Amino acid sequence: MQDRQHASGQPTLGPLLRQWRSQRRRSQLDLALDVGISARHLSFIETGRSRPSAQVLMALAQQLELPLRERNRLLLAGGYAPRFAEREWQSESMAPVRAALQRLLDAHHPYPGVVLDRQWNVVMANGAAKALVTLLPPWLMTPHLNVFRASLHPEGMAAFTLNFADWGTYLLDALRRAVQVTGDRALMELEAEVLAYPNVAPLREAAERQTAAAAPPLLVPCVMQMPFGRLSLFTTLTTFGTPRDVTLEELCVELFYPADEASEALLRAHGTSAER
Repeated sequence: MQDRQHASGQPTLGPLLRQWRSQRRRSQLDLALDVGISARHLSFIETGRSRPSAQVLMALAQQLELPLRERNRLLLAGGYAPRFAEREWQSESMAPVRAALQRLLDAHHPYPGVVLDRQWNVVMANGAAKALVTLLPPWLMTPHLNVFRASLHPEGMAAFTLNFADWGTYLLDALRRAVQVTGDRALMELEAEVLAYPNVAPLREAAERQTAAAAPPLLVPCVMQMPFGRLSLFTTLTTFGTPRDVTLEELCVELFYPADEASEALLRAHGTSAER
């Protein structure tokens, strides 16, 4: 998202608000009615002719479903102090969160589990997940292990994925949604990067050629031929409820489960041997 900026480097309020309204596909009248202001007042805010209160900005952010990071950005553009803290992941104040997540990941073993930040970089992983990523080339795990890059790159997990057309399309859709929800520049750059991979570029073309005649599957598993056997896994994503901290809101837990009995037996056997 490109926006005009103050000399200080902060984006100006009007263009920033208008960009998010367009991103969410909301008209001025529609948004103004939901917030309880006139469409004229909203138009004046977007053109810089009116300075809204912090309460109005928060109401607009709520209706536009902006992430906490972007709500802070909107407040700053309007001349107000941010309302949501952003703590460092390794800070002492986040220690209880890290401990709780570690217990969750450990309890999920021998099934893979990871904690992701807003750009889908892995910040925590259990033993089962760490065992899987040992198959990746080291350069694909630096400076961060990113789920989209590691899963879609032709030298990454894509090389082991038997149903790459289905799984890769699911990942591309998830990446597109993440870009739309957050407006994050790093995610936009990542999307452009993965779309240029030679094995990914054809996926969009194939998806456009598909018809809606066939009923979609209940779940899209990731089916991989690993050195120790064939794995079929489905995934769940979990976020924190009612977060008031930017870092906490942007965390996500991804847990993988076996999609069939053979995969469950394989994960349990592999997990037991890895513990020895």
